[in-house]
Amino acid sequence: MTDAPFDPFAVYDNATLVASEPVEIDAPASVVWEILTDMPRYGAWNPFCVRAESTLEIGAPVTMSLVDYTGGGQLAPNIEYVCAFEPERLLSWELRDDPAWPYPARRDQVIEALGPERCRYLSTDAFLGPNGIHVMHFCGAWVKRAFDDTAKALKKRAEAIHAERIGQQGMAA
Repeated sequence: MTDAPFDPFAVYDNATLVASEPVEIDAPASVVWEILTDMPRYGAWNPFCVRAESTLEIGAPVTMSLVDYTGGGQLAPNIEYVCAFEPERLLSWELRDDPAWPYPARRDQVIEALGPERCRYLSTDAFLGPNGIHVMHFCGAWVKRAFDDTAKALKKRAEAIHAERIGQQGMAA
């Protein structure tokens, strides 16, 4: 593992890569990591992925309920598989290529520490394989909106938790 954060833009074809706006969060990377890995609580803060279950072991399924951002607002089931787990740095899962559903993709959630009390978060989805460009045309805009909403909600949640903990430390002193 290097000190440089994982860079999806250097790995994937940018023509088929959706990225959230990077958000700077006034909370340590450890707090953001804690929130991302506390899947039973996703429904309390995540506007896109309102339910998630996984052991987060490499290869384990991530079973999710996603809000349909195409306008219906219904919940859509989704299962992907953990493919990267670097505490406080990178959490990724992938939709594997399958002849029955030939639309592989990889979701990377990147955390970059900016100091002991700040970090940056970015979420990407790389649409892979020969159908990636078609998936990008059909889904890219709403996936970006969903990821931007998630990044903003994560920022709000992490900053609130961090502020609460700092307040508790101040009261204990």
